[in-house]
Amino acid sequence: MQLREIADWTMRPRLLTIPGISQVIPIGGEVRQFRVMPDMDRLHALDLTHEQLVLALRQFGVNAGGGYVDQAGREFLIRNIGRTTSLEDLRNATVGFREGQPIALRQVAEVAFGARFKRGEAGVDGGPAVILGIGKQPGADTIRLTRAVEEALAELQRGMPRGVVADRVKFRQADFIEQSIANLQQVLAEAFVVVAIVLFAFLLNTRTTFISLTAIPLSILLTAIIFAAFGLSINTMTLGGIAIAVGELVDDAVVDVENIFRRLRESREKAAPDSALHVIAAASSEVRSGIVYATLIIVLVFLPLFALSGIEGRLFAPLGVAYIVSILCSLLVSITVTPVLCYYLLPRMGRMAHGDGWLVRKLKGANDRALRWAFGHRSLVLGVAAGGVAIAGIAAVYLPRAFLPAFNEGTIVISLTYQPGISLAQSDALGTVAERLVLAVPEVKGVGRRTGRAELDEHAEGVHTSELDLDLREGGRPRDEVLADIRARLSALPAAVNLGQPISHRLDHMLSGVRAQIALKVFGDDLDTLRTLSETLRARLAANVPGLADLQLERQVRVPQLRIAVDHERAALYGVSAAALTETLQSLTGGTAISQIMDGPRRFDVVLRLSDADRTTARLAETLVEAPGGRVPLRMLATVEESDGPNQILREGARRRMVV
Repeated sequence: MQLREIADWTMRPRLLTIPGISQVIPIGGEVRQFRVMPDMDRLHALDLTHEQLVLALRQFGVNAGGGYVDQAGREFLIRNIGRTTSLEDLRNATVGFREGQPIALRQVAEVAFGARFKRGEAGVDGGPAVILGIGKQPGADTIRLTRAVEEALAELQRGMPRGVVADRVKFRQADFIEQSIANLQQVLAEAFVVVAIVLFAFLLNTRTTFISLTAIPLSILLTAIIFAAFGLSINTMTLGGIAIAVGELVDDAVVDVENIFRRLRESREKAAPDSALHVIAAASSEVRSGIVYATLIIVLVFLPLFALSGIEGRLFAPLGVAYIVSILCSLLVSITVTPVLCYYLLPRMGRMAHGDGWLVRKLKGANDRALRWAFGHRSLVLGVAAGGVAIAGIAAVYLPRAFLPAFNEGTIVISLTYQPGISLAQSDALGTVAERLVLAVPEVKGVGRRTGRAELDEHAEGVHTSELDLDLREGGRPRDEVLADIRARLSALPAAVNLGQPISHRLDHMLSGVRAQIALKVFGDDLDTLRTLSETLRARLAANVPGLADLQLERQVRVPQLRIAVDHERAALYGVSAAALTETLQSLTGGTAISQIMDGPRRFDVVLRLSDADRTTARLAETLVEAPGGRVPLRMLATVEESDGPNQILREGARRRMVV
């Protein structure tokens, strides 16, 4: 309870003040409540009703205003203070009178601190914990926001009680982004160096090489300016588009520089050389149409990216935009900046002899010999080419392929699904065992677990589900071996196991509504038939499709229920309405927050609920219910029985569905 109060009332409010944070969801620990568990026998023996008990609790610890009063020339505010945080004061609260004597709450109910009814637990590295899930607002800078959160956690840690660790991060989305940016920076640097070497090897001129290379940084800078002007996001996909285009950003500039250099050399060889400015302008104009058409053709190749739908379209559209914008920027640079640099650098060169270099001479010689041989063996060349195309076409059908490359996020998410109907305590115990099993894997640095759902969580997960976030060490065995080791260790648990990665799982969930790479959906109206067909599909897939992992069936099964069905005819005979009866039962069995007790910024619910011993099938059947003619057992008004029913019914497109 103390850990959860720190999470709820110290950490959560502080984190929510950070601009860009949308929600902070704690899970685990226990939410403190002032719990009142009435003894129905004593309550009826003292002739007290359920309504009297509820009224007494609502009036407990209430403050009220009293207006103002003038005294000695000053105005005093009158405050009537009834608030208290003492559990003993609640026990002694008066709920009624009998024979002139007050009846205290402790005489008819057990009053104590209790844990709020929960559907979720959490653990870290094999021990209990409270985990906070921090969500960001759309458009917020993930890396900057992550650093702000980490600074806040470090600040909070300094004020924590001894033994409480509040700055341990189990999943950090910024790691994936930072790694992606680092990879792209390396690609850009390597591409720049390779382009410089290749240019110099062919041009053999430092000035023309320098002029051509300036197109790369200028095009990238102009692309960033255009993105900022139009409010476009610079992210890993847009950087990827620029990285792909790096090798082509110099194409237009190289064509322009080469033609200008050639025309200047020809002009210098004349008896009366033309003006350098006139020669450069004419030479640049000669190749301008070719440059423009070539650039537009490249742009057309990328236009189909914008026709992609779903998550692919959302991912690759920014890449296409960045590529096209950077290519168009390189075109703009080649027809504006490049001629100007040529005017300042090339005419002042001492010698402009431009014979072919050693590399170009060798390539031209090899090309000449190959062409002469090919023209002498036309049938053989055409036959080999046709055969190569046919072989490539056949081989392409059998090549492994994926539209999206596999991510390597450095973190693994394990989804464990037990048989529905399992208790939260048992599910939590099995989750702890799973944590310790995966911690034994050498490459696992740490693990965090969420079982069920948090109180503020929007995802209605059952207590039979657990999700483990594994932080991996770099190096070690190949990733496939690590995953196989984890699967082998978890196979001892009575659970369906699904391994993935945090961001990849979310992408899969967005595509199909299921956190799996491949999901087969079966639609129908009869649940039993749906289960039968889905199990048949699962068995056939397991037997006939190689390469499948974590094959499982969505857990839609029948779970035990304690069913209280109101008999409307009997209820009418006793003068009890079905609505009033179900409302009373809901309050007693599920618990109702009657009021709140405030302790500074902290708020604690006062909850009225029967004890667990009184909520069993037999005890509920004998519970006395208020009626106009007197109290009657619940079994006289309703059928109280144990049965079963579906744990969940999922629909899509207004039809029931089950997923393999």
